[in-house]
Amino acid sequence: MNDQQDHESLTAEIRSAVTGWSPNRRRFLSVAGLAVGGAVIGTTAAGCGTAQTGNSGGGGGGGGGGRAGAAGETLFVAGFQWGAPTSFNPYGATPAFPSNPAGNQPELIYECLVRFNMLDGTLAPGLAKELQQPDDDTFVLPLQDGTKWSDGSELTAEDVAFTFDLGKQTALTFSTVWDYVDSIEATDPRTVTVKLKAKPYNPLFVKGILSSTSILPKAIWSKISPDKIVSEPNMEPVGSGPFKLDKADQTQVNLTRDDNYWGNAVFGTPPMATVNHPIFKSNNDGDLKLESGEIDASQQFTAQIWKMWEDKKKPVGTWLKEKPYYLPGNIPLLIFNTTKKGLDNPKVRLAIAYAINTPNIASTAMSDYSAAVQPSLMIPEGYESKFFDQAAAEAEGWKYNKEKAVEILEGDLKAKKGSDGIYVLPDGTKLGGWKASCPTGWTDWNTSLEIVSKSCAEIGIGISTEFPQAPTWTQRIQSGDFDLIMNTYAGVSPASPWRRFRDAMDKRGVPDIGKRADWNFGRYENSSVAALLDTAAGAKTDDEAKAAYAELDKIFRQEIPCVPLMYRPLSFYQFNQSNWENFPTEENPYAPPMWSGAGMTWFFKIKKVGS
Repeated sequence: MNDQQDHESLTAEIRSAVTGWSPNRRRFLSVAGLAVGGAVIGTTAAGCGTAQTGNSGGGGGGGGGGRAGAAGETLFVAGFQWGAPTSFNPYGATPAFPSNPAGNQPELIYECLVRFNMLDGTLAPGLAKELQQPDDDTFVLPLQDGTKWSDGSELTAEDVAFTFDLGKQTALTFSTVWDYVDSIEATDPRTVTVKLKAKPYNPLFVKGILSSTSILPKAIWSKISPDKIVSEPNMEPVGSGPFKLDKADQTQVNLTRDDNYWGNAVFGTPPMATVNHPIFKSNNDGDLKLESGEIDASQQFTAQIWKMWEDKKKPVGTWLKEKPYYLPGNIPLLIFNTTKKGLDNPKVRLAIAYAINTPNIASTAMSDYSAAVQPSLMIPEGYESKFFDQAAAEAEGWKYNKEKAVEILEGDLKAKKGSDGIYVLPDGTKLGGWKASCPTGWTDWNTSLEIVSKSCAEIGIGISTEFPQAPTWTQRIQSGDFDLIMNTYAGVSPASPWRRFRDAMDKRGVPDIGKRADWNFGRYENSSVAALLDTAAGAKTDDEAKAAYAELDKIFRQEIPCVPLMYRPLSFYQFNQSNWENFPTEENPYAPPMWSGAGMTWFFKIKKVGS
């Protein structure tokens, strides 16, 4: 299994009951030789007039004419799909590319009402023209003119209301929205009205759900029993997006442009006729194809990507020209089980925080794709930067300092080393024998935990590593059957950093050890957290929210329920401009470095080289 497949849950599945089209096998075969499971892109498909691709068209973002023939009109992408698709159901267990916008996949088949921009937190138009808030308790979303499904039928507010109502009837990824709303209704055929609950009041969370929920056609999905919704494979999806599924098998997922797409008048027409996702067996296959220009855009982890342009002079790019190359969107954390003897002591957790060589994690495990990690649950760049307080982080927090860790152990805790070199507290509690875990095969995380183990051993704390299979690890996390785990809480979204603080520190709704928890896996508890979270959720101004987040971050630094180990992109975003150019970058920021949400803009704005 490869890192990106596991980290981002990139495989997926789908089905469709009624469509006005059928997959064009000839079109699929004409592209099939271009990029399949490790085959060389550019193999001529007999009788289809496809020219060789790869580097033959030149590069440099405009220095040549790009690929010829059908391959030149295709955007080849990689990093989302790692096995044969078995479902294109956006609410299935493993939705295939590109049917999972909530999982940072592009809205090419299914679309959401509005689109989140991680650079500034705004919500761009999607199926809805905008999100209006006429009063504190109401959201109004007028639909775009002429919205239609790919089978030609009209997409109305009834489809939206139906989709959200499914979350009442069965457990779906967005079902928790009903904890915060009283109703989501079609107040007329073109208008959706959302009524927020007065208590708990959380417009941030609701905005997050509205921007990540794929809208389904009622005419099709209403024929499926609610208890069968999740298991429905939906292999012929009817969506509202700019592309239709052409064919999917063990080698690739192929999409063709819907020239009758309702959004052509709003967003423009995508310049590519086809989007093709080859299914590779390893990251290395995808890396080689990106370097050669046979893959145009990729979201898989590629180690030392800068060598492609610095050493090999390839027209490859990322959002940033210099380190860390990617905009951070998530914080992988070392999470403590605060019910474990020894780990229940904030001073022990602080000593571990000081001991961890996070600079080594950033440079080694994360291939220099992480800036120096801050002692904060807020990301200091992008949308969340307006809430982050650098001065407070420096004054109240920690950074890698082995001497300080030892000072805490011996000075504050009065611990003494045993004959095995591991510290023991005055009450006899040994600061060792603990295991830190993450799934096997997640090599960057595996490396991170090895560094954690080595760092702690150097100061006299005994932490070994354990890398079980992902299902076993997940069960242990949820039940609290662990000492320390590496995991992420919520990434950047309209609800962040609120949701990350909730996930890490809110005990409300979290069962005791042995029962399934969906957040706060370490069972941390502090009586001040709930009120501060409620204040942040209902804040009317950024200043009011910032004040609440500052107090939450202060508590986080005092009690350390988890330790940030690195930053990670919301999704990896890199491109080769041999065939397509005008990808957004920090210097050309017309869209964020995202595949989902407002990142959809670049699918309409990139240009064929030489056009």
